[in-house]
Amino acid sequence: MSRTERPSSSDGTSSKTAQPARKRVNLALQGGGAHGAFTWGVLDALLEDGRLEFEGISGASSGSVNAVALVDGLLRGDAEVDSYEAARAKLRNVWKGVMAAGSLTALNDNLASMVPFLSMLPNPGSILANAFQQFSSPYNFNPLDLNPLRELLRREVDFDALARMRRHRLFLSATHISSGKAEVFTGKEISLQAVMASSCLPQAFQAVELNGHNYWDGGFVANPPLTPLISKCESADILLVQIAPLKREGVPTSQTDITDRINEITFNANLLSQMHTIGFVNRLIDEGKLQEPEFKRVLMHRIDGGEMMSGLDSYSKISTDTTMLNRLFEHGRSQAFAWLKRAYPLVGKKGSINIDRDYSDDMVMHD
Repeated sequence: MSRTERPSSSDGTSSKTAQPARKRVNLALQGGGAHGAFTWGVLDALLEDGRLEFEGISGASSGSVNAVALVDGLLRGDAEVDSYEAARAKLRNVWKGVMAAGSLTALNDNLASMVPFLSMLPNPGSILANAFQQFSSPYNFNPLDLNPLRELLRREVDFDALARMRRHRLFLSATHISSGKAEVFTGKEISLQAVMASSCLPQAFQAVELNGHNYWDGGFVANPPLTPLISKCESADILLVQIAPLKREGVPTSQTDITDRINEITFNANLLSQMHTIGFVNRLIDEGKLQEPEFKRVLMHRIDGGEMMSGLDSYSKISTDTTMLNRLFEHGRSQAFAWLKRAYPLVGKKGSINIDRDYSDDMVMHD
């Protein structure tokens, strides 16, 4: 492969270096609100490293936002601008726009001044937000359905170009409200409205209408969708960027902690099911029991947030606090570089996670 621009740091600076042929992978980007800044950091590091190319990219919720920003940037590369550097810049612009939209955590200071006893509590904004969502509806407190993300993406992403392009495959999941099933938008269906449907948290925003149907956040039913990466893409490697922790020690006892854990279980349920199926099919192929050509062995990889992400509560998912988002970004970069050092040699050869251990034992039977 010819020499390309290789960014060398998180500030977007670059230098020219010789680069071998890239290994092709599919990306599966889990959603999680503002925690998607972690995925931004992961993608930034993968682009800086430059040794991977991306065939299919699937996403749910904030994973969809990262997916369209990534591909939009990649498409902007030309003879003057390296596509990977353009993608880093586009992701940075989108997330800087999120930060500029204003921090919901400013509620903390306002509440503390209005209600003195709240200042004694660790997170008054979280307490009010949870209580508010229990007794109100976005159809009441947001009747005009205002969402700063819509205008940000309209400004930053060329959705017409995404719908026309064939260089990458985008798969964005949303929850069809009436049926409760997952719907995946791809190809010509990729649009601003599709991303808004995929990222529509029903506690905060009105349902998104698209082609006469109404949708909520895709994280409820496919977070993220893996099946199209297997059936519609040639690469056998899938790199999952996982935000929601699978396991937690102890039993949550506060209302906030209980709600957090319920949300994590809900948003991981379909992922567990998909991974169980992948593990099962892989075993059948290895045992020679499944030889049909439409089935292939999937090589799974994962980058997750580890203990740091486990320490964040659900309120942080709706925060646009600059300090927190930048911390998530840097943590994502760190985790991605650690994964590259550990697992890059395995790409194209074997998976780097134990599916049976981490995902497949999702049902325990007691006699």
